[in-house]
Amino acid sequence: MSTLALQDAEVPVVADDLIALEQRVLRTVELLRNERTARAKAEEEMAAMRQLMDEQSVQLTEVQTQLRTLESEREGVRQRVERLLQQLDEINA
Repeated sequence: MSTLALQDAEVPVVADDLIALEQRVLRTVELLRNERTARAKAEEEMAAMRQLMDEQSVQLTEVQTQLRTLESEREGVRQRVERLLQQLDEINA
């Protein structure tokens, strides 16, 4: 058997290996592209969630301030009503 015949037999094997390698590289590139896209989307969503969280934190602070103000006003009204009721009790006594 000549060495030329051996070399011809090896060429299809090498070509098949090269094609398989090329396909694996292309799949890897596609996976990498998909992962980068998914990562960019996740980072955008995270930034949007952080912004929303910051906005809600500001709103929470405002609502807490309003609540304290309303509780203080309610306490003032309660005290005034108690004084009025005491005065009515004194008049009726």
